[in-house]
Amino acid sequence: AIAEAGIAGLGGAGFPTHLKLQPAQAPKLLIINAAECEPYISADDRLMRERALEVILGTALLLQACGAPQCLIVIEDNKSEAISALQAQIQAQGLGTRIQLVVIPTLYPSGGEKQLIKILTGQEVPSGGIPAQLGILCQNAGTAAAVYRAIYLGEPLISRISTVTGAAIAKPGNYEVLIGTPVPFVLEQTGYRAQQPERVISGGPLMGFTLPNLNVTMTKTSNCLLAPSAQELPLPELAMACIRCGQCVEACPQELLPQQLYWFAKGEEYAKAEQHNLLDCIECGACSYVCPSQIPLVQYYRHSKGEILAERAATQKSEQARLRFENRNARHERLEAEKEAQRKARAEAAALAKAEREACEAQAQASASEVAAAAQAEALEPNANPSAELERKILAQTDRVQKMQERIDLARQEQLDTVATLEQALQKQQEKLAQLNAELAALQAGA
Repeated sequence: AIAEAGIAGLGGAGFPTHLKLQPAQAPKLLIINAAECEPYISADDRLMRERALEVILGTALLLQACGAPQCLIVIEDNKSEAISALQAQIQAQGLGTRIQLVVIPTLYPSGGEKQLIKILTGQEVPSGGIPAQLGILCQNAGTAAAVYRAIYLGEPLISRISTVTGAAIAKPGNYEVLIGTPVPFVLEQTGYRAQQPERVISGGPLMGFTLPNLNVTMTKTSNCLLAPSAQELPLPELAMACIRCGQCVEACPQELLPQQLYWFAKGEEYAKAEQHNLLDCIECGACSYVCPSQIPLVQYYRHSKGEILAERAATQKSEQARLRFENRNARHERLEAEKEAQRKARAEAAALAKAEREACEAQAQASASEVAAAAQAEALEPNANPSAELERKILAQTDRVQKMQERIDLARQEQLDTVATLEQALQKQQEKLAQLNAELAALQAGA
C-alpha cells in the first residue's frame, strides 16, 4: 500500500519508503527524524503540532512494516509544543513501551541521518555505507504522517507541508502544497515581492540551492521556499584565496578535510577527492558558512560528486559494452564452430555415400562381367545335352537375379544414388532369365 501511494522520504533525500522498509534483515531500531535543525524551515514542527496523532499512528505502521522492536522519535529541544503534542499522543495510544520520544540539543546539523545515529547509539555509519548495515532504519516525521494517510484514509502522496518564508514574502508560513504546483503560483499566493536581483532558494539557507529560474514545480522533497532580501541574506562576496585557517575542518560534522577536498575539486583530481571520502559529505554548508575567504566549498563538492558519479556511469556503460562485445564474439565463434562441425559431418556423409556408391557400381560391373563371361563360355562349350545345359543356365541366372535384388534392397535402405542403375541391371537379368526359360520350354516341346 505504501508503494502504491507513492510515498518517498520527505526529509530531503526522497528515497522510496517501501524499499527502505524491506532490508535484508529486520532492523533492531527505527528512528523517526523530527530534528528539523536548519534555519527558517519549520514544516515538520508545524506538522507535529497540528497532526501529532497522524505522526504517532504512522510511526506504529512503520514499526509493523519493518519489524523493528523499538522506535525512537528524535526531536530538538526548541520545539516544545511539538514535544508536548507527541508525548500526549504516545500515552493516549498506549505505545509508550515501543515508541520513545528523545529530545536532543538544538545544534546544526544534528538532524542529519548519520549525526542522529551517532548521537543516539554512539555508532558511526561506515564510509560509503547505509544505516541498515548497523541494523537501524531512519524515516522522517512527515513520511510517517504520509504513511498514516495512505493506510487509514487511502490517500496517495499528492501534497506535503512546505515552509514559504523570507523577507520578500508578505504572508510567510507553512502551507500544504499539492505536489506539481508551479513555484510562481505558490509565491503569488503568499504575496511574493520580487527583489533585485531576484533570488528564490529551494530548501534552507545552508543546504538549499538557488533556483536558476522559477519555471519549476514543487516536488516531494520541496520542504521550503526561501525568498530573502539582499539585507536578510546577502549575496556571497567574491571568493578569495584560501588562507589555510582550518575553520572548515573544525566545522565539518563528518570529520572530513574540506580544505584538501577543495584543492582536489578545483584541480579536477576527482579520484583523489573520492579517496578522501568526498562522497561522505552531507553538503550541510557549515564549511562554506565559516570560511573567511567566502569560498563556495559546497558548490565545488557538488560539482565533483556529479563528475564522479558521471564517470562511474560512463565506466559502467563501457564495461557493459565490453561484455556485450565479448559475448557477441563468443556467440559468433560458437556459431562458426557449429557450422564447421556441420560442414565436416556433411562432407564425411558424402564421402561415405560416394564410397558405397562406387562399391555398388563395382559390384554391378562385376556381375555384368560374370554374365558376359558365362555367355561366352556357353557359346564355346559343345552342346552335348541342350536340355540339361539350359537348366543349369536357368539356375545360375536365377541366383544372379536374387543377388541383384538383395543389392537393390540394400541400396534403397542406405538411400544411394545407384538404385536406378541396379534396377536397370536387374531388368536385363530378368529378361535373360525369361529368355532361357522360353528356350527350355521350346526345346522340351520339340522333343
